[in-house]
Amino acid sequence: MALFNKEPEKGPKSQPTITPPASSTITPPAAPSTSSAAPVAPARTNGAVAADGRAYLDRGSKISGKISFEGPARIDGEVDGEISAKDSLVIGESAEVTAHIRAASVSVAGKVSGDIVATQRIEIRPSAKVSGNITAPVLSIQEGALFEGHCSMQPEGIREDRKVTVFPKEERVVQAAGGQKQA
Repeated sequence: MALFNKEPEKGPKSQPTITPPASSTITPPAAPSTSSAAPVAPARTNGAVAADGRAYLDRGSKISGKISFEGPARIDGEVDGEISAKDSLVIGESAEVTAHIRAASVSVAGKVSGDIVATQRIEIRPSAKVSGNITAPVLSIQEGALFEGHCSMQPEGIREDRKVTVFPKEERVVQAAGGQKQA
């Protein structure tokens, strides 16, 4: 290769010549078919990545921090932090999420540790394991799903007005067994 040499390369080399187009249509020059041509990567045809602008975090992705989605999104990787979505959010079966989630609608099929707040609905699928508080006006928990936490099926504005106090399990057991607690 004579990139930095002062001597020109030996052997014929075809250089494309650029001529101004005679019409408004521009046709690119044909690429030579040699074995040394760089391969062109094919367009990704993954079923989860749609052409409508859906965001997708695939398996093997690990993200820590705040994530914000403008449109629909799907997570199949690992997330630790905070997730907010203005549209729907799907937590896939292979996902492991430790985060506070806020979205319009949330569908969980993987593992989530943290609170989930949805303005429209939350769906917990049979393969899901959710540990945390959930709030949504519409809630669907399918048979086989694991859910540990508190649930509020009210619009978010109403929920803020009411405060719920949860006593530790030991105090509840003592109060139930002995009636009143003695000092």
